[in-house]
Amino acid sequence: MTKTIKFAFVAASALALAACGGNSAGGGASRDQIKAVGSSTVYPFAKAVSETFTRSNPEFKSPIIESTGTGGGIKLFCQGIGAATPDIANASRRMKPAEFESCQQNGVTDIIEIQVGLDGIALASAQGGIQMNLTPKMVYEALAASPYGGEQTNQTWSDVDPSLPNVEILVYGPPSTSGTRDALKELILEIGCDTNPEMEALKESDEDRHAQLCTEVRSDGKYVDQGEQDNLIVQKIEGNPNAVGIFGYSYLEENADKVQGLNMNGVAPTYENIANFEYPGARPLYIYVKKAHLDAIQGLEEFLAQWTTMWGRDGQLAQIGLVANPEDVMARSMSAATNFDTLDGAELN
Repeated sequence: MTKTIKFAFVAASALALAACGGNSAGGGASRDQIKAVGSSTVYPFAKAVSETFTRSNPEFKSPIIESTGTGGGIKLFCQGIGAATPDIANASRRMKPAEFESCQQNGVTDIIEIQVGLDGIALASAQGGIQMNLTPKMVYEALAASPYGGEQTNQTWSDVDPSLPNVEILVYGPPSTSGTRDALKELILEIGCDTNPEMEALKESDEDRHAQLCTEVRSDGKYVDQGEQDNLIVQKIEGNPNAVGIFGYSYLEENADKVQGLNMNGVAPTYENIANFEYPGARPLYIYVKKAHLDAIQGLEEFLAQWTTMWGRDGQLAQIGLVANPEDVMARSMSAATNFDTLDGAELN
């Protein structure tokens, strides 16, 4: 297909999409550039792909990439099909079944899931600042609003465990809308909570109560929500040697001259330890794409292809902190990005 014919087809498809958009959430006119929303952790990788894509494909406009948090991004993504809705949701966790169902109900029926790589939930302090060898149990007891259903009385790290410094607990972390917060809950807080047999049993008898006790963080100023700005967390802990920050591994890598990772279960948050899942905070990162937008939004297929050229072990994204997928996952992701395989929902349960 020649470029002229292809662009004519894309233009016609865009008009069709705009018409469809008139019946979806928000309606809206045709759009001639890609729009992605979602995770603050995926954001720097998506921006890097966007910049390379724009240089390599000057015929297309630069994509719009917005950091709204994973939950907020998926909500926008699932509002419907059409030019007024995003083409891509960046996510630092997998889409939840309830979110998939919301998409389906709003006509977003063909969703492409692409795992673009791995990241880790890093706990860090300033270079030369507080050093601790933490466990999920320690982090849970320090941050939980009601540890094991009791009163939160821990004021210093040594209150949590005598092996830790006698320093006031102060943790800067992600907000409730962030996929990083979801990963913190799932990969660290719940695991720490379930070291208590009563809490593990509660998971079977009262799942909602278990989730509340195991994942709700304290609101007395010891945990400070810094919004969807991981760079601000880096700045906060850089200015306070006794503060701890929680963010994606990529920010630790990017700011290695300013901050240091804290061990979890004696394992450092490094590329190798995340890649082989030895580090407890390892997690996959995703992008979700509307198949219905592929032909209608100029450059969307080419943008997905750009991801595949940059996500390898020696690729450009590894240089800014993305951990490459294992080979079997890489093969599935490549197929999804080039063959546009869609979810049927069963994979998410």
